[in-house]
Amino acid sequence: MTELGPSLNVETFAIDVGDEVWVDLRARIRATRWPDPAPAQAWEQGTDLDYLRDLLSYWADGYDWPAQQRYLNSFDHFRAEVDGHQVHFVHHRAMHGNGIPLIVTHGWPSSFVEYLPLVPLLTDPAAHGIDGPAFDVVIPSLPGYGYSERPPQTGVTTRVTARRWHRLMRGLGYQRYGAQGGDTGEAVTLFMALDNPDPLLGIHLHTLLGSPYLDPAVPLAPAEQEYVAQIERWDEAERGYSSVQSTKPQTVGYGLADSPAGLAAWILEKWRSWADSGGDLDARFSRDFLLTMLTLYWATNTITSSMRDYYDKRWFLKPVGPHDFVTVPTGIALFDNQFVFTGNPPREWAERLFNVQRWTQMPRGGGFAPIEEPELLARDIAAFFADR
Repeated sequence: MTELGPSLNVETFAIDVGDEVWVDLRARIRATRWPDPAPAQAWEQGTDLDYLRDLLSYWADGYDWPAQQRYLNSFDHFRAEVDGHQVHFVHHRAMHGNGIPLIVTHGWPSSFVEYLPLVPLLTDPAAHGIDGPAFDVVIPSLPGYGYSERPPQTGVTTRVTARRWHRLMRGLGYQRYGAQGGDTGEAVTLFMALDNPDPLLGIHLHTLLGSPYLDPAVPLAPAEQEYVAQIERWDEAERGYSSVQSTKPQTVGYGLADSPAGLAAWILEKWRSWADSGGDLDARFSRDFLLTMLTLYWATNTITSSMRDYYDKRWFLKPVGPHDFVTVPTGIALFDNQFVFTGNPPREWAERLFNVQRWTQMPRGGGFAPIEEPELLARDIAAFFADR
């Protein structure tokens, strides 16, 4: 047992997926009962059959998990009990001197693995030609994802997680720190700043998916009106997954927990759609990376618990109100080249809720910026916190 903070006992941790998991996984892949091809253009009605069959064949017979597990374990993993439940996190301190503590939070359907490319860039920026401060980087897994426990109850909202992240950082000995996130991680970071701003040096976001409170007496600017219309178009075409996960996650969870093909199809369709992929997953991500992420969901059997974020948000999370405003300095880097959602909100939309001090429109990248464009993101994070 290693004591890393005044009030938190932290255990070192190593990822270890046993052989029995692989025997079972390969048997299930080889026994997959495939549907007929969709009578439409590839991917138009969901994950393409030919792509998925080829990927699962590689998962069963070509993918080198031991090599990927060694890569994952080359980072420093820990688990700690916070609020009575185990939280898994990666924690790396600055290579030289005192780093700025920074907690970064992933989204769905992702994991801590998405953020690993940022670790060397932020802990030793000078070695990578990045101007700005070095960081102590903390990458937790959200509750119910991978090796972080989710309490067996409803109401575990991103607001609850935000309070837990504050306790984690204080338990690690940090009194002042920054926070960063995208997707679900954006919401966690927002509530860290709204509910307990004092410890925060600043927050940095790489998505803006939530909505500020819209006062009927304050008209929307033309750019905001177009953005709202764009959201409505996206909802009509792409929101089905969210409707299911926010109402009946348990029902869909049976199939995803039982079938590697179902799990891969459900997750990878979103990675193709939300990334700057041009419709081609293989052009944007290595299959080894995608399968490492899928393997973590599979081995820990946490796809269903991860989807409960949507249920708890819909039924238990109080939306931001007319008096909510983030006073903490905020940096926003927008990667807007997502395949089915080719746009981001205008700055005036963000300024309804955030104290925006830095606003960056990135030339490329999509919804998974830490793995798509880690250097662009790391440079923007460093530039923002250099002024804090």
